[in-house]
Amino acid sequence: MRTVMRWGFLVVLAAAWPLPAFAQGGFEQVTGDAFTKAVPNDFYLEGNRIPVEKRNAVLLKTPQGARVVLALIDTAGYSSQIRQKYIGMVITEGKISLGGISVGVGSYGFGVENPKPGSGGEAKFKLYNQAGAKLGECAAPHDAGIKAPRPLAVDTAAGSAAKLELGRNTIEIK
Repeated sequence: MRTVMRWGFLVVLAAAWPLPAFAQGGFEQVTGDAFTKAVPNDFYLEGNRIPVEKRNAVLLKTPQGARVVLALIDTAGYSSQIRQKYIGMVITEGKISLGGISVGVGSYGFGVENPKPGSGGEAKFKLYNQAGAKLGECAAPHDAGIKAPRPLAVDTAAGSAAKLELGRNTIEIK
């Protein structure tokens, strides 16, 4: 009887024990000191050290516990080729998917090509390695439901995926 009671107590204790956020299958936004330490001041792309806009940066913890830094970069003062190509950077400690583009551990630059006004087309999200080679591109659909668009934000309420918001354009992160 004592053995049954012990096992019953352990089952109740295990059911009531709080689980870490990543075990629930979703992304978690990290703030505070961990954010400050993780987001770099500058980012290296194609031989250039480009300042990172910390006010437009996000640190995420993936469902597997890896960290992902997403931020806009300040390309003012750089060549038109750099300004046209890049608006932001990604650093990931684990494998993720950005709009269906699978990437591994590493650091990447990204850009958004907006459609011509009045064309009705979707924006394109483009991902590059640090040397400037394009790794892939995907649609970045316009989401009119974003009430107060910011230059860069991440919505982690989508369950197992997160949504990168670049203004009103969105890219799914898995």
